[in-house]
Amino acid sequence: MSGTSIEADRKMLEALVCPRTQGTLRYDAEAQELISVATKLAYPIRNGIPIMLDSEARVID
Repeated sequence: MSGTSIEADRKMLEALVCPRTQGTLRYDAEAQELISVATKLAYPIRNGIPIMLDSEARVID
């Protein structure tokens, strides 16, 4: 994958917002999750696709 593709993917992830609060999300590259601190939910990223459904989110502490 080229550096441009990685940068574009990162920019796309940074543009997403929490589906519940419309607040910002923190990208956890190691866990491949987008984390909403406000709702304490971690949304998975599978095969490069963010799954922004509450039913798929993991509750975090």
